[in-house]
Amino acid sequence: MLRIGILGLGEGRSTMSAALASSKLELVKICDLRLELCQQRAKEFDFHAYTTNFQELLDDASIDIIAIYTPDKWHATHVKQALLHGKHVVCTKPFIDNLADAKELIELSEKTGKKVFVGQSSRFFEPMKKQRADYENGLIGDLITIEGYYHADHRWFLEKGWSLESAFKWLYGGLSHPVDFIRWYLPNIEEVMGYGMLSANGLKGGLKNPDTMHFIFKATDGRIARVSGCYTGPVQPVVRDSEMSCILRGTEGCSQADYMDLRYAVTTNTGEEIVQTWEHKLKHYFRFEGKSHHAGEYQNYLEYFVDCLESGQTAYPDVREGIGTVALLQAMDRSLSTGQPVKVADLLAEFDM
Repeated sequence: MLRIGILGLGEGRSTMSAALASSKLELVKICDLRLELCQQRAKEFDFHAYTTNFQELLDDASIDIIAIYTPDKWHATHVKQALLHGKHVVCTKPFIDNLADAKELIELSEKTGKKVFVGQSSRFFEPMKKQRADYENGLIGDLITIEGYYHADHRWFLEKGWSLESAFKWLYGGLSHPVDFIRWYLPNIEEVMGYGMLSANGLKGGLKNPDTMHFIFKATDGRIARVSGCYTGPVQPVVRDSEMSCILRGTEGCSQADYMDLRYAVTTNTGEEIVQTWEHKLKHYFRFEGKSHHAGEYQNYLEYFVDCLESGQTAYPDVREGIGTVALLQAMDRSLSTGQPVKVADLLAEFDM
């Protein structure tokens, strides 16, 4: 059983639930700058080993893994500190917000021998896991193209003051989920082109950046993919559509994984049409009010990371893949601002990568 400490108790709430429920992890200590949040989580989970000083987690020799759920701008600093103190790292997405930090983190992970795992949690929902397994087993043949989207009525986000700051972008906060699906199946994206707009609802609510976006990707082997995101308008009933979905179109079949609906459909290479759901796992995935904080997928990815550490395998997304996704997101951001296609290699070259 590996021992874990958690930094950041907003999103880290799910990781607390995951660690406490797992037979593969022991939660040692939690940390947040806000004392009142530490106390709130301590009461909620009846777990009282908390601190407001990150250094206490770093100095605790019994901690094997530090899980980081702080604001994006602090990820690079906190990951670096954890590695320098001999800890393996789980870091929520997006991994970093500045590619200038990328080379140092790669070199530090290699030098210390400590592993970095990026918590792209959407890969670890039941439909997405099943879709990946079917793909690897050849049920849809060779991949022709992939489509991903995340359409959600997140107007309630406008009540959060930080969502109205110029630094907040749905490109990173939301669209990074389906973009990760694209990179999971087409890791070598060469070029991206996209358009975005600020909707009437977003403009009225005070958003500063696009809340509606569509992108086309081209991989080095010539295959193409598309991603879209819309975040401040009504959505279809779940019986008609999913808020987030990944669609694979292959030479012999097609599959669609619907995220929070725990629903999966596949037309196999034999022509068989299958629809599968996982209602019996609702309590595993959704442990809090509504469908917020999807603790089950966090438990899935933490246990996957532990298994990889113990077997000596690499847990993906690793540090390099996490940085690659950030580079793609920044290329997308640049395409929005310039109205032109952007080559990912050109952006990476600016940072000598």
